[in-house]
Amino acid sequence: MSTDLFIYNTLHRNKERFEPINPGKVGLYVCGPTVYGDPHLGHARPAITFDVLFRYLKHLGYKVRYVRNITDVGHLEHDADEGEDKIAKKARLEALEPMEVAQYYLNSYHKAMDRLNVLPPSIEPHASGHIIEQIQFVQRILDNGFAYIKNGSVYFDVLTYNKTHRYGILSGRNVDELISNTRELDGQSEKKNSVDFALWKKASPEHIMRWPSPWSDGFPGWHMECSAMGTRYLGETFDIHGGGMDLLFPHHECEIAQSVGALGHETVRYWMHNNMITINGQKMGKSLGNFITLEEFFTGTHEKLEKAYSPMTIRFFILQAHYRSTVDFSNEALKASEKGLERLMDAYNRLEHLTPGATSSTDTSGLRQRCEEAMNDDLNTPIVLSYLFEAAKTINLLHDGKETLTIKDLDELKSLFNTYLFNILGLSTTEETGAGQQNDDAYKGAIDLLLSLRMEAKNNKDWKTSDRIRNELARLGIEVKDTKDGFEWKRLQ
Repeated sequence: MSTDLFIYNTLHRNKERFEPINPGKVGLYVCGPTVYGDPHLGHARPAITFDVLFRYLKHLGYKVRYVRNITDVGHLEHDADEGEDKIAKKARLEALEPMEVAQYYLNSYHKAMDRLNVLPPSIEPHASGHIIEQIQFVQRILDNGFAYIKNGSVYFDVLTYNKTHRYGILSGRNVDELISNTRELDGQSEKKNSVDFALWKKASPEHIMRWPSPWSDGFPGWHMECSAMGTRYLGETFDIHGGGMDLLFPHHECEIAQSVGALGHETVRYWMHNNMITINGQKMGKSLGNFITLEEFFTGTHEKLEKAYSPMTIRFFILQAHYRSTVDFSNEALKASEKGLERLMDAYNRLEHLTPGATSSTDTSGLRQRCEEAMNDDLNTPIVLSYLFEAAKTINLLHDGKETLTIKDLDELKSLFNTYLFNILGLSTTEETGAGQQNDDAYKGAIDLLLSLRMEAKNNKDWKTSDRIRNELARLGIEVKDTKDGFEWKRLQ
């Protein structure tokens, strides 16, 4: 199965036609969250980016196995060799089991993803549940001579690896430059070289999260989980590996070295990386202390927020930029996204109530092809949105009686919105899914019923009842507009 989909392969620094290994099937692996804090806006970007990729691949007809890992072992520093075990620290402070801490934050992450309308992956493996596979992977690297044991820990030997392969193939880093730019105090590390990284770490006496291994009671290095779980569920060679740009080095670079060291070949065909969310030009993240949690966005409780922003506003805000571009947070940008989303949703609601004409006075036939071309061009979501705004302009002209479309063309516009706005971009007319969706449908039905009663009152010249319904709805935040065909309403922000 071949398509016209082109994606930017970070490994080759170029857009390439997507050709899956197995026709009709796609293996997709994405680095998921580290569960030691509430999810923030930086977590939303990769989740939404690869949710759109997942949705679009399925739209194209592929059977997709989407694997998104959960880092819950506790070695949650980018320098995982010496990093503090944050899950274990919080567990001690609050007298909890480490997995209670991990589960609490995982539940918080899942709740936020549901509200953002991010589809669940096919498989969501936990690092803590795949210790055996990680130990086996480390042993294969040792057997192949690319690692060494020191005081119960196992380290990847980057210089030995670099003699026959290239360490830095993904990031463009040079090993000699990495060594020269790293200042290491004598006797402060048991590694042979500063660029070496941990495959397995011997646990200190106070380290809670530990497992037995041939080398020591300890825990796997940060990079190991993705190599082991990616090949466990997608095979020794799979199609796409995704994640944030901040993971490109050292995490994904080390993954490549580990996989080649264990298997003798690279495992990933296409590497994809979304760019960062920034605030005042600086990456938003926990390590810098400048992050805003998703719950704070939804409630408006952070000091940098002028108001609360809905989950769909956040999703729209992220989709307005190409996934490889940075997105800078500001209240002005979010309020603009809120208005833009409202325009599209208003157009769609109007589309549902338009009356078809005998002929079409405007041509909308090329919109679908242009949307498809934009998605095929490395998931260019902002261009897709621009075409949907073009469709919205046509809908508003139809609503005002300045244009006409046949029922066939109206049905095509509805299909276009359903396909691209809802199914592929994952936006929603409601702020909840599941039970929340049902409640919202009931709410809409109740408003429509009240407005139908108001129309009856107006037809009977019962102005008192008509005005009372309108005024009470306005008090509840519902704006009502009378139209030539009946009425329109919307919730005010």
